[in-house]
Amino acid sequence: MNTLLLKNATLLVTMDDARRRIPNGSLLVRDNVIAAVGTTAELAECSADRVIDATGMVILPGLVNTHHHLYQTLTRAVPAAQDATLFQWLKTLYPIWAGLTGEAVYISALTGLAELLLSGCTTTSDHLYIFPNDVRLDDEIRAAQEIGIRFHATRGSMSLGESKGGLPPDRVVEDEAFILKDTQRVIETYHDPRPYAMLRIAVAPCSPFSVTEDLMREAARLARAYGVQLHTHLAETQDEEAFCLATSGKRPVGYAESLGWLGDDVWFAHGVHINPAEIREMAHTHTGVAHCPSSNMRLASGIAPVRAYLDSGVPVGLGVDGSASNDGSSLLAEARMALLLQRVMGNPAGLSAEEALWIATRGGAEVLGRDDIGQLTPGKAADFIGLRLDTPGYAGGAVHDPLAATVFCQPQNVELSVINGRVVIQEGQLLTVDVPVVIERHNAIARKLVWER
Repeated sequence: MNTLLLKNATLLVTMDDARRRIPNGSLLVRDNVIAAVGTTAELAECSADRVIDATGMVILPGLVNTHHHLYQTLTRAVPAAQDATLFQWLKTLYPIWAGLTGEAVYISALTGLAELLLSGCTTTSDHLYIFPNDVRLDDEIRAAQEIGIRFHATRGSMSLGESKGGLPPDRVVEDEAFILKDTQRVIETYHDPRPYAMLRIAVAPCSPFSVTEDLMREAARLARAYGVQLHTHLAETQDEEAFCLATSGKRPVGYAESLGWLGDDVWFAHGVHINPAEIREMAHTHTGVAHCPSSNMRLASGIAPVRAYLDSGVPVGLGVDGSASNDGSSLLAEARMALLLQRVMGNPAGLSAEEALWIATRGGAEVLGRDDIGQLTPGKAADFIGLRLDTPGYAGGAVHDPLAATVFCQPQNVELSVINGRVVIQEGQLLTVDVPVVIERHNAIARKLVWER
């Protein structure tokens, strides 16, 4: 049995049900599980194979990212898509993404995952829904396993091309029978339902405007036959709402409900254009939502009603969303954006710093259907991060309220990250991949993909 003892943390934030904050905190890990949490004095008699001195750090549960498109790191800040709404942005980028390869998906995943890890994320989902050329979900799964992050890979899909009334070009959609067959393959090959699993699979048709109703129904049947979760984009823009009304006569949530897409095994990305009745229905069915504030601002999509979600009991997690609609993959920055965006309508208490971090930890765990991550308590997975408080960005704030400083102040990269009991970041350096080499290869692929078509 391997043991690890962290001690002397300036503040240890548990995010347990009592929301305990432990000054001069300490925790003990046995193998991949937290064995004890308390003050350094309370755990003074504990010994371990490895001891980490967290003096000057705030320790938090690892952050949980509930929505992303890792391949989009390759198309950040593409000039033609910089000032577009969602539908315009997609139609600009679909032809570029048609040139993706398996290597491109693998390298872009390593790049995006490295950025996530450095920002404090220890568990992430990813929504890969475009499979041109030799691309397979396996490509990003390999990247996640190499870099050491806890991963929820969602097998996305598009089947409704332009010729059939959908948004994507016909050349980037797939046959529905193949989609279902390949989804079954990745579930059977990779999904791990056990506690502390490092890899799980979800079923994720892309959106109402890119798949048929038949595929949505069959995807739900497949997911529930295997006991895996369901994920899709929903109610992101008013254009999407108009599309749903025109094609089905229903608003997006009503459309989802008619297809069996509400329940505690479902989470939607965005959920911006939702009315009070729909919020009540999502709360009643315990349907989750991934809040993606930066992407929603970047594409002028609107402001999700996060305060109303929380007050109604809808499970809410944070998502950085695609790196070409956010142009970043920092989950700590997203927590800050969530806090600020809920205040922009005039309520200075629209979201507190603690609530923003709760969404980024416990909320994300709940959305992903997990009760083994998101908090620092005995019996939970040993996923935690440490942020140095003696940096210029936290100066002053760390003195007054270290927890609030991590959200109100300019986001910093983590000093320490432990995932499943394994040290992945130490002294601010990612230990599992050679980041400069990955970036060099990533940029070469990005240049070819966009400029050498």
